Amino acid sequence: DSYKVFADVFDPIIQEYHGISPDATHTSDMDVGKIKGNIDPSAPVHSTRIRVGRNIDGFGLSPGITKDQRIGVENLMKKAFANLTGDLAGTYYPLTGMEEKVRQQLVDDQ
Repeated sequence: DSYKVFADVFDPIIQEYHGISPDATHTSDMDVGKIKGNIDPSAPVHSTRIRVGRNIDGFGLSPGITKDQRIGVENLMKKAFANLTGDLAGTYYPLTGMEEKVRQQLVDDQ
């Protein structure tokens, strides 16, 4: 609701930041086949990170949730990560409870 109520303030800032016109519209297209990039396919990927920066249905935004809610978000994401297959599959490393040797190896692998 804040974006609508304060549109006169937010819209010019958002438009300038993203370089869009006032009449721009957003269209979601989840067709992975349309993604184009310039990543060298021969370059090995050592690691990647996924940051959850948006809210998830049933949870508030991260600055305003409790520890139990954060654990709930983590558990939900672990279930989602466990369903990734093929090139998207990997290992989930929690920020807390990780052995120092594993943490250091992840740092070194960057």
